[in-house]
Amino acid sequence: MSTEPLEPVEPVQPAVPQTRGIEVQLLATVDLAGEIEGLDGRQLRLRLVTMEPGAVYGPLHDHVDRPGIVYILQGTITDHRDGTATEYGPGVGWPEDRHTLHWLENRGTVPAVEVSIDIVRGA
Repeated sequence: MSTEPLEPVEPVQPAVPQTRGIEVQLLATVDLAGEIEGLDGRQLRLRLVTMEPGAVYGPLHDHVDRPGIVYILQGTITDHRDGTATEYGPGVGWPEDRHTLHWLENRGTVPAVEVSIDIVRGA
């Protein structure tokens, strides 16, 4: 029997289904240059995201350099992060910060609609 230490193994992430059934509508942007010191090249962005039943919003992605907040208007969205699936329904949502690593899906039978607000690098 060997007494040599084993090499560390990276945790295996479950496969994330491909993005499907998503419609994103850009509602508004605000150029933050000159609005808040240090935010040149950034925009405040407002989007309406519709997820059809069975939709997936992937791939697994982070929000480093792109903080935001999501608010659910209709249906239920399942947020997968840190090995946990959390369902959110109308009137609630979640923050997305530099620690967020997730993907989303609509496991329901009706379209799920969310309002997404984030700060992004401008075009």
